[in-house]
Amino acid sequence: MGELGEMKPRKVWGYFEEICKIPRLSKNEGRIRAYMLDFAQKHNLEAREDSVGNILIIREAAPGKEKVQTVVLQSHLDMVGEKNAAHPHNWAEDPIIPVVDGKWVTASGTTLGADDGIGIAAQMAVLTDTYLQCGRIECLFTVDEESGMTGAINLRPDFFKGRILLNLDSEDEGILFIGCAGGIDTQALLPYTPEKVTSGHRAMNISVTGLHGGHSGDEIHKGYGNSIKIISRLLQDLEKKYDTRISNFSGGNLRNGIPREAFVTVTFNPAFEEKILADTASYNTLVRDEYGSLEPEMKVAATPADVPETVLDGATQHRLLGALSIVPHGVIGWSKEIPDLVETSSNLATIRLTDNNMIHVVTTQRSSSEEAKHYAAMKAETSFDLAGATVTHSDGYPGWQPNMNSAILRLMIESYRKLFGKVPQVKAIHAGLECGLILGKYKGIDMISFGPTIKGAHTPEERIEIETVQMFWDLLIDVLRHIPEED
Repeated sequence: MGELGEMKPRKVWGYFEEICKIPRLSKNEGRIRAYMLDFAQKHNLEAREDSVGNILIIREAAPGKEKVQTVVLQSHLDMVGEKNAAHPHNWAEDPIIPVVDGKWVTASGTTLGADDGIGIAAQMAVLTDTYLQCGRIECLFTVDEESGMTGAINLRPDFFKGRILLNLDSEDEGILFIGCAGGIDTQALLPYTPEKVTSGHRAMNISVTGLHGGHSGDEIHKGYGNSIKIISRLLQDLEKKYDTRISNFSGGNLRNGIPREAFVTVTFNPAFEEKILADTASYNTLVRDEYGSLEPEMKVAATPADVPETVLDGATQHRLLGALSIVPHGVIGWSKEIPDLVETSSNLATIRLTDNNMIHVVTTQRSSSEEAKHYAAMKAETSFDLAGATVTHSDGYPGWQPNMNSAILRLMIESYRKLFGKVPQVKAIHAGLECGLILGKYKGIDMISFGPTIKGAHTPEERIEIETVQMFWDLLIDVLRHIPEED
């Protein structure tokens, strides 16, 4: 057992340290699924796996607790893989390297995977806690939460029996979440015609790096910079003044992450080289001043590049930059019922040039209102329609409507007050949780979501506060001990 396994609660940290060694990006959860099934077999626990890879591991009731209501504990097996462009890390093979940094645990150069590795670890600790006297526990581990919620979407309505569900995928200790936003993806495909670079023209690589990024649900309201928006603004100016032409264009990595970096190669008449360099340096100063302390590490830079063979045709480039300038990004509306809760938002997430001469742009919309969610998606669609793109929408996922009369909510409030001498906050969250999809399959199920404090999720700055993991664990165990019997 390594350094983490010496911290309390030892079992939780020990299992989390093991999980960090296993590559488990979304849609590539084979190794972690095999690990979980092996874990169940090793501890003589009943386990089953469905056709999409969701796993259920069951701990039977302790003697004398057979009449206690069954509780489902739920987390997702996959994680977001983010790193700075210059950091070497093979997501298919390399382990996450956790680092203790004062009162936090972070990772060396990558996302940590505490979202939702700490939930997995807590479930494993519950399954193997020989001192815990409680009713039947069903531990549900879903796949592909981060890139499409495939596991929850395809969950069979008979996969588990419990009608109380504790979702272990929240990131704010002291807050109990009883609702979340729904979401939908809007994707645009814009064809372009490659044109040969004008003879004698030169090339530059232009980059935007050092942004905070972050989770497009939890942090969309904080005003962090969007690398695609920032670089597109500069590109529009350079196109207008110097007729620069775009060759390569990539930005963002995740549908549910605010893009942190963007990279473009442009070609130009050598007569404008010094002006382009000067304008880029001036723009760097301008946007750093605009974002101030929100983005202290932001850098917009231009460096010489090899001249590419082709560039985008001018008409398509012009329409693309126009679409990127007007497509919504950020908060669209605030909740009228819950203070300080974002109701509706949109995230300009990724852009890539594909091998078949297409520009692929992904945006995501979230809302606690189904009507507002689809209206936000329509706004994104209209932006790219005007550019001549083909626009499609995902099926999306529903929100989770709050239930203030929840029995598990009352129990958890009382348990939290008893353990910590204060009343927890009760909120809805703008991020998407699997709870809405599960509720659609299991009508009337009583759910709540909670967890330790995690900051910087979906970025290389992801970190988890050590003392809150103990609080999270204490609350989970106390609640399980006090689940009432069936009526």
